Amino acid sequence: KLFFTDYGNAAKVERCDMDGMNRTWIVDSKIEQPTALALDLINKYVYWVDIYLESVEVVDYQGRRRHTIIKGRQIRYLCGLAVFENYLYTVNSDNLSILRINRYNGTDVQALARLDNAKEIHVYQKRTQTAVRSHACEEDSAGMPGGCSHICLLSSSYKARTCRCRTGFILGSDGRSCK
Repeated sequence: KLFFTDYGNAAKVERCDMDGMNRTWIVDSKIEQPTALALDLINKYVYWVDIYLESVEVVDYQGRRRHTIIKGRQIRYLCGLAVFENYLYTVNSDNLSILRINRYNGTDVQALARLDNAKEIHVYQKRTQTAVRSHACEEDSAGMPGGCSHICLLSSSYKARTCRCRTGFILGSDGRSCK
């Protein structure tokens, strides 16, 4: 799945398949300007920063069990968000510090370091880098990903795929080649 925020005409947090299909709103109320998003891949939670409402909130992948982690003026300067174990990590663009926030107790906020010009933060951990033995976009015998001549996108599962073409090309009737 792909998770993303939108604060155009109607602010929301959404998810869809990697090919853009099955687009679903998971948060569409009491949200104004979601600017950063992080996933807890183990427990299947979505965290986001709303700089207009000055809050960090969380829901499960279906949009249920929503609650606020932390609220206050300091939130308006947060950009980037990452999850690691019991903490959320974010960048405060006002004082250029990396903050650690206990995701179960939002009152435990610590500045860890200062950086010159950070706007994003990522945490990489082995548990979330799951090995997949095979998937629908693996190269075929001709070296084409998933048998697609240009772009292969995973669909509703790792066993399904959708072929797409680069700009200026049209997908052929075979659903794999681009013309």
